[in-house]
Amino acid sequence: MAKKFGIPYKYELHLHYLLFYHVFFSLFFTWYILNFGGDSQGYWRFGMQQVLVKGDITWGSYWGTSTTFILWLCYVPAKLMGLSYVTGNILFGFLGFIGIRYIFVMVADLFPANHKVLNIPLFPTVFYFLNLHFWSAGVGKDAICFWGIAWFLFALQNYQKRWWQGLIALFFVYMARPHMGQALIGGAALAIMLGSEIKIHFKIAMGLAALVGTYFLLGSTAEFLELEELSIESMTAKSEMTARNLSRGRVGSAVDISSYSWPMKLFTYMFRPLFFDAHNFVALFSSFENLLYLWLSLFIYRNWTPEAIRDMPLFIKAGMITFIPVSLAFMNSLSNLGVVMRMKNMTIIYFLLFCFFLIAYNKKLRFEKLKEKIRYYKRREEIIAKKKESAA
Repeated sequence: MAKKFGIPYKYELHLHYLLFYHVFFSLFFTWYILNFGGDSQGYWRFGMQQVLVKGDITWGSYWGTSTTFILWLCYVPAKLMGLSYVTGNILFGFLGFIGIRYIFVMVADLFPANHKVLNIPLFPTVFYFLNLHFWSAGVGKDAICFWGIAWFLFALQNYQKRWWQGLIALFFVYMARPHMGQALIGGAALAIMLGSEIKIHFKIAMGLAALVGTYFLLGSTAEFLELEELSIESMTAKSEMTARNLSRGRVGSAVDISSYSWPMKLFTYMFRPLFFDAHNFVALFSSFENLLYLWLSLFIYRNWTPEAIRDMPLFIKAGMITFIPVSLAFMNSLSNLGVVMRMKNMTIIYFLLFCFFLIAYNKKLRFEKLKEKIRYYKRREEIIAKKKESAA
């Protein structure tokens, strides 16, 4: 894939390193879950108490969205083939790595320049972030969603040829987390409609298709969220109840967001845990990443230009349009920092790349202006020299 996209050899090597790095995290994820617990083990060993299957248990018994879909995916390798839990984590982790590879290749191919923080280049350093690998390295919805979203956006970047890949990716995302599937549909449609490369009648058709798709998926999404209807009132009530449940003292890394203002809720979701919040070594490493997100976000205002948004790769536009409503929804309901780290892992990479692209784009413009100025002064010196020669 690196050769197909003309990726330099040094970046191709990083893809090999990232594969081994990701396999290590599948092993580390196994150790972590076995020692500290988590839903992942329940998926592979079919111990999910919230899923009750009556009568004869077959593979088809688990067909459905959310938790049942992950159990359906695990049925053949875990139940029929009897593969171990660590093997399951490596299998799911392999999908997570494919998602990382899609994003890596698009950044290497489409970004105009690199940028350094403390003399360390952002690319490919950001692809070694712990959270990017940890939550996508094991059995569960997180690996499926991360892989599906990355594949969907990779297909969207060249949707005229890869539209069928996008449909397959969307299927997996929607089946694992229906609300994320809906957010992707809306994000992709808006990103394409905001682009200048397609004609107006295609934009109208895309908008109508997105509206129809959203309408037909509303019922199943409301059922997944356990809401009677998808309305502001019902979602607010659900968010408040979830926040109360996650803020109880028995839940580790809990924060009481009920008294927070909207800006503080958004800050908590986007940039915490910070160092003072770290309750274990995973949270400690996450605090370094969150500090970088906070630092890069400060550059958005200075580097934002209509031209940068216009020329931004389609996959980042769609990723950011998806990221915004998902973040607004989760910031009101997630008051456990461990859950926050896990849930934002699906889309936070696109916020980081959004900031990165704005900085890289303006860096390229400044470099081009500098080259133009150098050419101007060179021409000026040549003209002055010729005048002196003719005068002599």
